[in-house]
Amino acid sequence: MRLVEGEAGIDDLDAFLDELTAIGEETGCTVQAFDARYVVDRTQLERALELADRAFDRGENVARDRGVEVMLYAAGRRQIDRALTLGVAEGECAVVVLVAAEEGADRPGDEAAAASAVRDLLEPAETLGDYDETLVRAYFDISDTELAATTGSLADVIHERVALLDVRK
Repeated sequence: MRLVEGEAGIDDLDAFLDELTAIGEETGCTVQAFDARYVVDRTQLERALELADRAFDRGENVARDRGVEVMLYAAGRRQIDRALTLGVAEGECAVVVLVAAEEGADRPGDEAAAASAVRDLLEPAETLGDYDETLVRAYFDISDTELAATTGSLADVIHERVALLDVRK
């Protein structure tokens, strides 16, 4: 798995997503873009990918598309419409794009080529970990009480939400 960070000026969301889909198809990789304001760290996306792949292996996936399943786990939700909030939107947007070779594909995915092609669509910027705490807490419904009750950080609470999605199915 590779993560590509940057700023995107998205005039036409469908066209931008089509470009990401084409990159994925050409390279044999899942290419999924996230609004960086909702991504607390690399671990959130690594764990989401791991759990999405496990769901597909077990036939327990909700989405037909691996990228959407990853987004469901990253969002800690089973509702696709609600999880899509973590995706990119039109306008100027800080993004983190997950690039992961397809497991069990006819040919091995070329993550390096996919990441390079995605990088060409973005203005270079460090966006991972530069999340909006207020937005994240509102989206994941994390209260002051919940945060105070843990010895961990906000990122730790998000990691728990990602991991607990299977329990809540």
